[in-house]
Amino acid sequence: MLDQPPASSNPLRQLFSVNKPIIGMVHVKPLPGSPRAKAVDLSAVYDAAVEEALRLVKGGVDGLLLENAGDIPFLKPEDIGYETVGAMSVVGDRIRKETRVPLGFNIVANAARASLACARSSNADFVRVNQWANAYVANEGIIEGAAPRALRYRSAIGGDNILVFADVHVKHGSHAIVGDRDLSEQTRDVEFFGADVLIATGNRTGHAAEVEEIEGIRKGATRPILVGSGITPDTAETLLTAADGAIVGSWFKDTNNMWGVVVPDKVSRLMEKVQRFR
Repeated sequence: MLDQPPASSNPLRQLFSVNKPIIGMVHVKPLPGSPRAKAVDLSAVYDAAVEEALRLVKGGVDGLLLENAGDIPFLKPEDIGYETVGAMSVVGDRIRKETRVPLGFNIVANAARASLACARSSNADFVRVNQWANAYVANEGIIEGAAPRALRYRSAIGGDNILVFADVHVKHGSHAIVGDRDLSEQTRDVEFFGADVLIATGNRTGHAAEVEEIEGIRKGATRPILVGSGITPDTAETLLTAADGAIVGSWFKDTNNMWGVVVPDKVSRLMEKVQRFR
């Protein structure tokens, strides 16, 4: 059996230069081609994304993750159009020009190569991929691991410096396909296929990851673990004691869901809590 590929000592620390980094989600409004984009004004979409990013940075987040969240229902990777990659790359470029924090992309559903294209085009630092190894049954159908094609594509476009943040148990799906393999083994699969950072989530957007989930991943992990959902000031200490950082989206909004507006005071409140145990 081959050994695990070598990993950097702590890619999170190298990228963010802090312990327990908090990455704020920018939920981009519906883009051309998606059902909710009615006579879409792209300038307004771009402006709204930049404003959301600036509110997050003003509140003190350590990084940003851009997602085409408004494109519900999401397509499988092979069906995502060039228009999505084009628009998201513009969003990334504009946010990069206005901020100085590390930047990443998650083009859903599971469009690793599209995310890498956006990251390469806008000089971003990382991508999130929800299903990196193996397969699961998602809202969109059966989603296969993206790693083999994604890593070859990353190399082909000269993007080897772009880090991969990969979910181990992706939310919004059933894991019956790999139900005979425990969480630590699935973690080893994700690492073996070259992920730099691992992500633990709850069952759906905004649903808190369980400490037991993080601990189960930790048993098979040699790389850092982020909490991918459910961080609030009340849960931060418990979850971040078990994990190495977090991605936060819904809680930062005035509505506590991704459709709302980022409230900088909520961001600051969470960041003040995080600072106490960094």
